Amino acid sequence: MRERIRKIYRKHTPSVKVPLIILMVMFCMIPLLVESRILASSSRQSQVERRIIDVQNQCQILSNKMSRTGYLTNSVVDNAAIDTELSLLSDIFSGRILIVNSGFKIVEDTFSLSKGKTLISNEVIRCFQGENTSRYDSLKHYFVLAIPIPEFEQETGTITTGKTAGVMIVTASTESMYSLEDSLNDKASLYEMMIFVILLILAVLSVHFIMKPFGSLIASIRRVGEGNLDEDVNEEAYRETKQISETINKTLEKLKAVDQSRQEFVSNVSHELKTPITSIRVLADSLMGMEDTPKELYQEFMHDISDEIDRESKIIDDLLTLVRMDKASSGLSCSQVQINGLIEMVLKRLRPIARKRNIELIFESKRDVSADIDEVKFSLAVNNLVENAVKYNKEDGWVRVTLDADHKFFYLKVADSGIGIPAEFKERVFERFYRVDKARSRETGGTGLGLAITKSVVLMHHGAIRVDSVEGEGSTFMVRIPLIYIP
Repeated sequence: MRERIRKIYRKHTPSVKVPLIILMVMFCMIPLLVESRILASSSRQSQVERRIIDVQNQCQILSNKMSRTGYLTNSVVDNAAIDTELSLLSDIFSGRILIVNSGFKIVEDTFSLSKGKTLISNEVIRCFQGENTSRYDSLKHYFVLAIPIPEFEQETGTITTGKTAGVMIVTASTESMYSLEDSLNDKASLYEMMIFVILLILAVLSVHFIMKPFGSLIASIRRVGEGNLDEDVNEEAYRETKQISETINKTLEKLKAVDQSRQEFVSNVSHELKTPITSIRVLADSLMGMEDTPKELYQEFMHDISDEIDRESKIIDDLLTLVRMDKASSGLSCSQVQINGLIEMVLKRLRPIARKRNIELIFESKRDVSADIDEVKFSLAVNNLVENAVKYNKEDGWVRVTLDADHKFFYLKVADSGIGIPAEFKERVFERFYRVDKARSRETGGTGLGLAITKSVVLMHHGAIRVDSVEGEGSTFMVRIPLIYIP
């Protein structure tokens, strides 16, 4: 089931525009809705408080009037005016008013339901103690007020503070306020919906303009994907699109360089493989065209043909070596190898070649070094460096091989007193089939692949190689390899 969902998701991958639109609308609507709800709640609370205060003031006035007229002691006829006011007041506030005397008996009920009954409640008791109490029920939308009716001193004609003759219990509804509020909320919801639609349209338009440079970028990348490597990806509307454009252009430059290198490689391979064959054919045709060929000339031609065959074989061997190394560093067979001994063994093999030109091979070891390397491949790399230093050296010259190490890497330096490398060619000496002096390279039997193989071996060991050279004074190749190989 999960795999099916993943397939559907991959097939119908949503656009980034959708979450952007949702986020923009949310960031605008959420504060608006929160503020609206806070204002509505605050307004409701304020209205309820004003309603309570208004009812309380009106009832307080009526309470004082009851006290002066002796409402709790007068006859029913004398109380008719007060009863009318009580009824009118309860109608105005859509509520109910109870008058309780000091004996907790209800002497008046605007609903005429509990008159003559006894009422003992917390509000009544506290009110007889001189407190004005109020309670609001937000769920049922009503509030209850308990207002003391003070005693009136007939002798002094004043209201006695601290003495309570009775209690006025007022129960008033707030439904009318909620009805009005519901009406306002309906209008507010309509406005919010209109605002939502407007924000949605604005968000869609904004995201469209925001994402337009990315659409242009995608179109350019598609053209590149179709094989147009000359496409110039240039979208600088935002910092991000500029960075992406620069990265893609750099990648395109590398792809062009790789493609050019591949074309040069194919051309060079064709040329290098064809040259010995052409030489062999010329020599063979010459022999076939001669009658009564002298034995010495015949042997000389056959020796030249053998040399060309050896050269062809060496080119093919080097090409196969490069192909094997290009596969991956997983082909390394690393083990702990004593580097000093490996270098001495390579120098021992090359000393006979050096003696022919009276070139001195010098090995300087700063310390004993052991490292995790592929002995066969690294030996080939060292052999190529030292052999090149001998072949491209001057008569009676020297080649100095230096080995050193620290806690993390070992360093191999191969310096010579040879012909050197022109500054403009230093960056290209590691390219396949690249030769600084092509004529001399062929004279020495070089294939133009030795340094390419060496660099490949060094990189497979997660190392680095560079060259310093002064034309006419010699070259120095510096190699850095980790002591511990981590795949």
